[in-house]
Amino acid sequence: MSDLDFADLDGGRHVNYYAYDPTLRRAVDRVLDGDDHAAATERLRAFGEHAGHTIADHADYVDDHGPELRTYGDHGDVVNDVRYPAELHEEARLAYESGMVADVFDAPAGRDEPLPFTHHFAMGYLLSMSDAGLYCPVSMTAGVALVLDKYGDGDVLESFLAETTSRDYDALSEGAMFLTEEQGGSDVGATETVAEPIDEPGTYELTGVKWFCSNIDAQATLALARTPDAPEGTKGLSLFVVPHELDARAGDDVDGGEGPVLNDQLYRRLKDKLGTISVPTGEVELTGATGYLVGEESRGFKYMTDMLNLERLANASASCGIIARARLEATVQAANREAFGSPIEEYPLMRQDLVDMAVDHEAATAFTFDAAATFDRRENAADEAEREDAYRLMRALVPIAKYRTGRMAVDTASYAMEVLGGNGYVNDFVTNRLLRDAQVLPIWEGTSNILSLDLLRALDREDAHEPLLERIQSHLDTATHDALADAKRVVESEYAELGAALAHLGTLDGEAAQLKAKDLADYVFDVYTASLLCEMAQRDLEDGDARTALVARRFVHTHLDAASGRGITDDDRFPLEYFDAVVKHATVDPESVTPAAPADD
Repeated sequence: MSDLDFADLDGGRHVNYYAYDPTLRRAVDRVLDGDDHAAATERLRAFGEHAGHTIADHADYVDDHGPELRTYGDHGDVVNDVRYPAELHEEARLAYESGMVADVFDAPAGRDEPLPFTHHFAMGYLLSMSDAGLYCPVSMTAGVALVLDKYGDGDVLESFLAETTSRDYDALSEGAMFLTEEQGGSDVGATETVAEPIDEPGTYELTGVKWFCSNIDAQATLALARTPDAPEGTKGLSLFVVPHELDARAGDDVDGGEGPVLNDQLYRRLKDKLGTISVPTGEVELTGATGYLVGEESRGFKYMTDMLNLERLANASASCGIIARARLEATVQAANREAFGSPIEEYPLMRQDLVDMAVDHEAATAFTFDAAATFDRRENAADEAEREDAYRLMRALVPIAKYRTGRMAVDTASYAMEVLGGNGYVNDFVTNRLLRDAQVLPIWEGTSNILSLDLLRALDREDAHEPLLERIQSHLDTATHDALADAKRVVESEYAELGAALAHLGTLDGEAAQLKAKDLADYVFDVYTASLLCEMAQRDLEDGDARTALVARRFVHTHLDAASGRGITDDDRFPLEYFDAVVKHATVDPESVTPAAPADD
């Protein structure tokens, strides 16, 4: 009996996105335990209702009526005014007041401790099913709060921390990060913005141009700049909070007591973007803007890496959310659209496509939340040894999660559009927006090349391959059920090949290794995810359900098990035999998919 009947839906909305997504629930069940799980589930279910109804409806309107910038007033004075539609404010209020940021820094009601960051990423997944653009400022607000919580000191920065973690939308200061400069792009070390100290301790004036600034008018923006006599490259960069408006928080009366005044910066224009219309992205000219130093001078890039890791995981969570929504739209269409007298889900090619879309969704979500749990372990480690071990694994998993899920989101959204046919291509249907929004995910927070090279650095500098290989082996050791035997055998073989590939990579010169970086990232994702799905399947098999074992077997078959004759000669009927199990989450008896034991002679 199927748990989900997609034919009951008219489209991929007006349902509770958390209640209707067993894939996300399974990932949350795996990485959160006890009180954390109970508290997160309660909040996720409540927010899933908002995401599937109000936010999903508002997001389509906001896509057509996005933020608008008025740089100058009627008399030529700089106003830097970004006007937002009321629907976007309501979306944001629902997100922030549901605790997406606050709950991971301050204990919510009924708890003694904040929730783990995996809760934030799960909330971001749900938000991205409706509006991935809005998750950008929400995640950056969490990122700014993380940096200030770890490295901020003094009343000024503590006040920014309190404002970015507020549960009251009207008292909230949103966060942003201004890193990109036109001459540098991904080369952050090429930053030309300069910061000159002024009389007030910890206060500087910043001058320069930031080229791609999302959430342009945030009140708590982190920006990198070079102080006088600082060295070139990333080692010479310092980190500053640059507010949209100035007030008396630094102890000086900025305007004679008449209230906040604009900081000295010019919002030159908003980018005319392909998608993510709900977040205003523009160019900012810092013209002696006041900035407050975070931590010590010339350590800014190190501090920013904490936010960057969070943003990359948020990017991966957004990718999973778009995959989930695109899959939902395609599956509902296939269940309801008739062609040649039957729903198109009954045709073998469509069944195969929907099965593989579901498997990719499971794979992306499992990998992302495993990486998120590793991020949490690093942040909450009991001792330095545990923190270092989690950090080394995180350095390998995070760039891969961001790279692969971003590409998967684009591919899945594109195919969902194809399933809807001509309707999917026009702006009246959400697949149009999903594809436009997805296209930025491989770009934000590092392109695929940058991320693959980051993996090489993690292997070289942090020996990240050691905990990576240990984790894969641990997953495989757990998978002992006979229903997983064939898949496990393939993964074990590829695990050995991956180890050999890593050893060979260590013998190559820099340029030769770089040529293999993206292939390596893909290989790690495939082997790690296959082992992870086997481990998750073992858990479900012990509970009497073999569905995840089928998902693991299909992933291994399509990603690791080289098929002869391009698979044409193998007579594979998996999508026909297991369509309801994989796509509609029907429960599967483990005995029905377990090979029979050989008969005694």
